[in-house]
Amino acid sequence: MLSFTTLSLLYLRYFAIIIIALCSFMVGFDLMDYASELPDSANLVLIYIMYKYFYAVDMMLPISLVFAIIASLVELIRSNALVAYFALGYSKTRIMAPFLSVAGGLIGIYIALHTTNFARANEFADNLRETSEFIRPTSNLFFTHEGNYIYFGNLYPLSKRAEDIRIFTFEKGALKEALNAKEAVYDNGYWNIQKAHLIRPPNGFDLHALGIVTEDKEQLKVLRDFKPKILDQVYEGKDNFTIGDGLDALKLLKNQNVDVAKITNSMYRIFITPWFAPILMVIFFTYAPVSGRFLNLSFFSFGAILVTLMVWGLFFMLGELSNNKTLTPEMGIIAPIIGLLGVMLWRLGNPLRRVRVKSRQN
Repeated sequence: MLSFTTLSLLYLRYFAIIIIALCSFMVGFDLMDYASELPDSANLVLIYIMYKYFYAVDMMLPISLVFAIIASLVELIRSNALVAYFALGYSKTRIMAPFLSVAGGLIGIYIALHTTNFARANEFADNLRETSEFIRPTSNLFFTHEGNYIYFGNLYPLSKRAEDIRIFTFEKGALKEALNAKEAVYDNGYWNIQKAHLIRPPNGFDLHALGIVTEDKEQLKVLRDFKPKILDQVYEGKDNFTIGDGLDALKLLKNQNVDVAKITNSMYRIFITPWFAPILMVIFFTYAPVSGRFLNLSFFSFGAILVTLMVWGLFFMLGELSNNKTLTPEMGIIAPIIGLLGVMLWRLGNPLRRVRVKSRQN
């Protein structure tokens, strides 16, 4: 238990140092680029910096987990603590358990944060810089729902309100009805319209058919379960979904003939991509020397950092390609994780095979 606590605290110390340094570096460069565009209010600038730090944590947490294990291993090897643990009878599994437990817990917290507006921190920061407001209205929103075509002139996600609404209802490919309303408010799973004006075109070219029919209606409920955040995120092409919004969007849109690849990709990046960090941690541990005499520690740490950056960059690139629909989410995110997991299992199997070969030779 004492060794578990010692190794966990060692890992957490390096993780805290690294993630603070990386996030500060990222936020500092952002401030250098956009300092002249920030609001005049000091309060808004501080809030902007806070949101940018949240976004930096979102980006840098997985890679910080890997850098922290590299730093921890280097310290254990330099101080001969690692060889001492082996001499006391500790197995590699027992030594790695604290690092993997802490990393797994931090990834769990990271995923849980994406159930909140933490996932939209960069969007809020950009809105503050451009308009001095957290959420700006979405304009000229045009989408389909259950075969109908809907237009919102302005959508206000925070207040759950929309202005200048037009709904075109089709039946067998022909326009059946057109609805026009000044305002709608989302409540109890529906968009509630207080007063609407309906227009119905004549049926076909029958000379005896009535002409255009107009009608005013009150208290209409339309677009069931179409939450404002889903409209704002999905139809504006954003990919910074919270987990709840993403799952709601997938449930609602799966039968609406709407491409949900971007939503699926966003969910995969939240739930699956961060786990490349523990996999890399195990791979690096299999390459780590027991003592500094067996391998140049500078070469080991440089190689591990270089490989980490390459793998992280590859995952980021593939994630962006799948987000732009060049690759499917399964090929862009799940397949690389499975490949990296295969490398880890191969590395874990190699020492066992070497032991078997030596035992047969003896």
